[in-house]
Amino acid sequence: MAEQVLTDISALRTSPLGHLSETLKQGAVAGERGVSLREIAFTTQIGLRAEPGSAAHAALSAATGVQLPSAAGQVVGTEDGTAVLWLGPDEFLLVAPDGSEPFSSLVAALGDEAGQVVDLSANRTVIELSGPSARAVLEKSCPADLHPRSFEIGSAITTVLGPVPVLLWKTDEQTFRVLPRASFADYTARWLLDGMAEFASEPID
Repeated sequence: MAEQVLTDISALRTSPLGHLSETLKQGAVAGERGVSLREIAFTTQIGLRAEPGSAAHAALSAATGVQLPSAAGQVVGTEDGTAVLWLGPDEFLLVAPDGSEPFSSLVAALGDEAGQVVDLSANRTVIELSGPSARAVLEKSCPADLHPRSFEIGSAITTVLGPVPVLLWKTDEQTFRVLPRASFADYTARWLLDGMAEFASEPID
């Protein structure tokens, strides 16, 4: 009888930026003009659709544990736990840490109501850009107004970074999370690294 070999599938996973992990570390800039880049890999991402005011919206809102955002650009929840980003009046993205399993409970909560629960975990990766120069790096190629008066902590928008469509989420005063499609992750990371390079040099008086 052939011997069965059990394999831990999670050990075989490769994130969209796993091949660039050392490059991202080496691209970090320290000091007053500092900025760093890292991938937050394998986050759980669930797409939700429900009409505001409907039974489906109420059910999904309760099932998330943090409610659904009610205004454009709003994010409810926390970046270290479960967060839900507003993408449109009836469209939301739930983001949770690796290992979280909210999908089944959300599907059960929706039941037969008109709405949608879709596992999008492999669709996008999360790239975190942080440091005193993080906003300046983004402003080189993002057309959105990223000044704190317009883009507050706990906000997320759909925009572009250079030619790449992304979700941009501000989690702290000097910290932004960029969510590109997995197929654009390498391009996006290298684009940001290129934008970070100038801050490694001393400014010219």
